[in-house]
Amino acid sequence: QVRVVESGGGSVQSGGSLRLSCVASAFDFPKYCMVWFRQAPGKEREAVAAIGNEDYTRVVPKVNGRFTISQDNADQGNAKATMYLQMNSLQPEDTAMYYCAADTKACYSGFFWGLPSRYSMWGQGTQVTVSS
Repeated sequence: QVRVVESGGGSVQSGGSLRLSCVASAFDFPKYCMVWFRQAPGKEREAVAAIGNEDYTRVVPKVNGRFTISQDNADQGNAKATMYLQMNSLQPEDTAMYYCAADTKACYSGFFWGLPSRYSMWGQGTQVTVSS
């Protein structure tokens, strides 16, 4: 059974950096999509970045140039997948609970990768708080 666990959240001042990690265990599929979402209090969950097979990567315009998504290629064949979200120049509006979601279909297949309803495998979230 796939298990998704996020880590790396915390509290930083405006302009600071954080690196989030997401580990999906028992997750080794030829096609896959792993996505970072975030949800601020009172707001809808929104997609931040995606990574998948065939070196597929996307970052939404709102955070493009500040956030970078990557994965650990050493996981290949080890029945797990690890992805990271490097967040630089953090702003108070980046404050949210950050979630990792995983899918066994390619990011470019099926419904748009940024739709939360596409995913059935979710982590518990990690809180990011940015103070001004």
